[in-house]
Amino acid sequence: MTELTIDTLGSQGDGVGTLDGTEIFAAYTAPGERVSGDLAGDRLENLRILEPAPIRIKAPCRHFKTCGGCATQHIRGDFLAEWKRGIVDTALKRQGIEASFRETVTSPPNSRRRAVFTGKRTKSGAMLGFHARSSDQLVAIETCTLLEPEIMNGFDGLKALVQLAATRKGAVRLSVSTSLGGLDVDLTEAKPMDTSTLQDVVKIAHDNGFARVFWNGDIVLERQPAQQDFGGALVTPPNGAFLQATAHGEAALWDAVDEITGKSKSVLDLFAGCGTFSLPLARKAEVVAIESSQPMLDAMDRGWRHATGLKKLRTVQRDLFRNPLLSDEFKAYDAVVMDPPRAGAKEQTRHIADSGVGKLAFVSCNPATFARDARTLLDGGFTLEWVQVVDQFLWSGHCELVAHFTRR
Repeated sequence: MTELTIDTLGSQGDGVGTLDGTEIFAAYTAPGERVSGDLAGDRLENLRILEPAPIRIKAPCRHFKTCGGCATQHIRGDFLAEWKRGIVDTALKRQGIEASFRETVTSPPNSRRRAVFTGKRTKSGAMLGFHARSSDQLVAIETCTLLEPEIMNGFDGLKALVQLAATRKGAVRLSVSTSLGGLDVDLTEAKPMDTSTLQDVVKIAHDNGFARVFWNGDIVLERQPAQQDFGGALVTPPNGAFLQATAHGEAALWDAVDEITGKSKSVLDLFAGCGTFSLPLARKAEVVAIESSQPMLDAMDRGWRHATGLKKLRTVQRDLFRNPLLSDEFKAYDAVVMDPPRAGAKEQTRHIADSGVGKLAFVSCNPATFARDARTLLDGGFTLEWVQVVDQFLWSGHCELVAHFTRR
């Protein structure tokens, strides 16, 4: 057995210690602990906690360590909030950037409104759950401390759909999210649909109050519009559209964006999705929303047209990776909001840095690419006023952030 002292928490939630100058990772440990286990490469396995850390707590979920969905339920919440801030701070410092941080905003347990499950048929019915960590073993779950109760309450209906969709040896994937009309369900890798199966799906959806059901990419039932409320505008996103992980986190992101854009009269929203920020912004400013997906823009436009009290909102289909806005195209706007995917917005950021933009609200879900793009902005004459970390991904290494940039 190898003994190890855990010094820090790694970016994915594993404890990290040093042995003969080499970093060793140990899952489900905490800084300050003394542990022992079997050394396998750079990992310590078959762990025993010899001296627990003061920040160690009892994990709230009985599936912890088996389902693979959470990494840090055994650590106190205040430490985790500081750890998330540290992940972003470390990424920025690697780019030579010192930043002022606001207090981390953390979404509470049982607030995740979307999840992707794997389902399999069994001799007695069906099982639904997540894969064990670094494994293809499916762990059935009956409770979850992350998910909104509405999703857990729909498990009987979801399992019934798995029985219809899965082959005897295969598995299906179910992307499930909450909506104002009920659960929005998307099954993939399912058996082909036939008339008998469709009738059964309709009955299951009605019995369980599901809003929509997609089957291998095709909509087979829409009992109620699967609407989301974006600042009072009701939007029915297309299948597969991006949705912030929690309503709590989305509200925190919006509060920061609202503060940054302030009294701006004209706002440009880049990577706008279905209007998470564009539609609330339209309550106080004229907005141009740019997004590569036309179905998402169509959904946003319908939500805007049926809402009341909104100013002008114009949608533009444009791939900002292949065809970023050039510096002179920003002249008409008082402020810019940008929420790119994990890859960041390297080329688009370069043109923003060369533009005359005065205020930028930069939303990011990847500290590394955010720090890279922030370096470009600072080199182009911007100042980083503050960073707000928003933790919508409780007990994992993922985090979201909003940064306030102004032109010097």
